[in-house]
Amino acid sequence: MTRAPHTAPDPHTIAGPHRIAVLGAGVMGAGITALALGHGIPVLLVDTDEERLGRAHDDIDRELRMAQLLGTLPATTGTGALEAATTTDGVGDVTAVIEAITEVTELKAKALADVSARVRPGTPLISNTSSIPIDELAGHAERAEDVVGTHFMNPPYLIPTVEVIRGARTGDRTMTAVGALLTALAREQVVVRDAPGFVTSRVLHPMINDAARVVQEGTASAEAVDALMEGCLGHPTGPLRTADLIGIDNLVDSLRVLHQRTGDEGCRPCDLLLDKVRQGELGRKTGRGFYAYQEEN
Repeated sequence: MTRAPHTAPDPHTIAGPHRIAVLGAGVMGAGITALALGHGIPVLLVDTDEERLGRAHDDIDRELRMAQLLGTLPATTGTGALEAATTTDGVGDVTAVIEAITEVTELKAKALADVSARVRPGTPLISNTSSIPIDELAGHAERAEDVVGTHFMNPPYLIPTVEVIRGARTGDRTMTAVGALLTALAREQVVVRDAPGFVTSRVLHPMINDAARVVQEGTASAEAVDALMEGCLGHPTGPLRTADLIGIDNLVDSLRVLHQRTGDEGCRPCDLLLDKVRQGELGRKTGRGFYAYQEEN
């Protein structure tokens, strides 16, 4: 593991050369888009679902307002231009692509295969995945050396560190370009080797699964589990509030990938998580998960 130095960039000199495409207008796609726009970087946001694109505009505006309120964006930088599209036809001149679609290998592989045929050689193809091995995805791109992984945490504007995953075939040029982009976003990168779940998901997601299992077995309420994890063990939000923030459906998808790739029974999603997905209780994005949430204005 290596830790890249974090310095506050001059947005007028660093953000200018970048124009990125973000694939997927869900929670993470909207969050990454808001982060980039807030640092003056133009974004092409692509999603095949026009309704989701429309909702993403509201989500992005809300995140930008919150980031500005919290002072996590550079005060002297104008907001980057946002373009939305339902196809990847416009990605030819972008300087990087960040894929942030559903945590399903086949869907991510298809997206990377499509976009790699449209961008210029040497354009970083960045998969924002929480668990799928990067080299597995790289095999579907035209140039495996252009593929690299990132794991932005939610919300991206608030969490300054990004897990960067170097695949077995990721090129030096790609790593340099990703580092420059993250510097432009005022993010600190921590580079790790490729493996299912990498570091953060491999540690966090089974722990959340165990916390949910404790609630399922009737040992404690969600509130009690989170209170103990916060008060006794120093977890900043508690594992089950974190599950609501991640999205319980996303968490289940990640756990399934981990279980399939590692055989670790601790990664098999517990019944309570599966029940919540079936009931549409996915966390903050649906208004209810382990907790109930009021709609944000």
